[in-house]
Amino acid sequence: MPIAISAAAILATSAFAQKPADAPATLKAGFAERDITPDIGMEAPGGYGKSYHRAFHDPCKVRAAVFADGKQRVALVGVDILFVTRSLVKDARAEIQKRCGITPECVLVGASHSHSSGPIGMGEPGDFDNASPLVKDLVYNKSIVSDPGYTLRLKRQIVEAVAAANDMRAEAKLAVGYGHEDKVAFNRRLRMKNGLSFSHPGVGNPDIVGYAGPTDPQVGVVGAWDAKGNLLGVVVNYACHATTAPGGISANWVWAMEQTLRGATGNAALPVVFMQGPCGDVTQVDNLAKFQNPAPEEWCQIVGGRVGAEAFKTLLLIRRGASGDVPLDVRQKVWNIKRRAPSPEKVKKALELVQKDPKEVGATEWTFAKETVLLDSLMKVRPEVEVEVQAVQVGPAVFVTNPAEYFVQYGLDIKKGSKFPFTFPVELANGVVGYVPTEQAFGPHGGGYETRLSSYSNLEITAGRQMANTGIELANQMTPGPVPQPPPPLPFKAPWGYGAVPPELE
Repeated sequence: MPIAISAAAILATSAFAQKPADAPATLKAGFAERDITPDIGMEAPGGYGKSYHRAFHDPCKVRAAVFADGKQRVALVGVDILFVTRSLVKDARAEIQKRCGITPECVLVGASHSHSSGPIGMGEPGDFDNASPLVKDLVYNKSIVSDPGYTLRLKRQIVEAVAAANDMRAEAKLAVGYGHEDKVAFNRRLRMKNGLSFSHPGVGNPDIVGYAGPTDPQVGVVGAWDAKGNLLGVVVNYACHATTAPGGISANWVWAMEQTLRGATGNAALPVVFMQGPCGDVTQVDNLAKFQNPAPEEWCQIVGGRVGAEAFKTLLLIRRGASGDVPLDVRQKVWNIKRRAPSPEKVKKALELVQKDPKEVGATEWTFAKETVLLDSLMKVRPEVEVEVQAVQVGPAVFVTNPAEYFVQYGLDIKKGSKFPFTFPVELANGVVGYVPTEQAFGPHGGGYETRLSSYSNLEITAGRQMANTGIELANQMTPGPVPQPPPPLPFKAPWGYGAVPPELE
């Protein structure tokens, strides 16, 4: 398959100009990783009911990159976890500031959304402390909850990874680019003949009209090399649910992507920091597929392998620039967004259903009745949710965050609205607020799983647009660093003597 790279990425192939006497301080970069693999028997996240890990496939990690330009330091932290809670991020940021002086607003903590990772629950501390015995039973005995010991370890390893990356900073040259991978991620929402949009209606369903939304095929890549030309680490941004389920505890396809990059570069310990793109409605499952799906292990290798291969091809095209003109900057906004409340009638019916056997009322009906009861309880404690949107600049690139399982269209809107040549939207960062669909998904042609009201997904309908507009505004408050330009061709002297001849017939 031919390499598909954006024009902006091709422009990034040359070196920066020589550093003038008054140029900014030299860029330094450091990378590190720490293990957060859960134990066998711990709860497995990703669903609304209890599930437990029975096998091990590959390690889960915290992967961190720290960049410094002499004036500012920023940390990008990728975590192999379903999501990170707001309290966890705040606690880790505070410890990072104490440990190495990086201020909280300069630390980006993003979850890969691996459905095969460690035990983490959807609630924040105190959410259900004063709830009724029924609600507490539904939370602690019928739902996935955070393991306190694992949460402490997770926080500690986030801090350790950032501190180690900070200590390992070395003079670095940076390169940024886009690759293109459009064969492994698909919008899971399909427009149906009844005019609605359903999530995963199933391959072969005769009522499918077509995809109800787009995907984002761009593979965002940042590479950093030391003064000797050694690759220090890579940051990758791509939008696809980490749900390939290779079997047991796993970083999911992110592991296969890391293995691919390590094999291609010949560096078996290469740090690869993954920043998940907006993929609330994007997975590896194609509901319009013409063939059966691969087995889970193969599927993991296909998704991760192709994304990793595309990231490597992009690294080959983007040359490193000089380290003196890579500005770092950060913008942040924190505010509250209201929840959508279930109606009293819905709550009354749900209370009746959850006191029955799930087999009697149906597993799906019982599950979302449980979620209605939990949401009703949450509304009494936290009717609004704290939301952070952050923009972190690294030279000509900006990482724009949101705490949601964010619909991909919003990520595309952010890229379009940003003045940066390289814009990398990052979902499930610095907190978690559940699914945030587009406003259209709540309209007459909407519907589907992501729009269902639950204790996990419940923000007001305009939440996604608020986040996108805020991200664009924050990004555009900063000035992009220069994109390296290829050197001009040498002045023409003469054509190649071997080739400047007419055809010879005899």
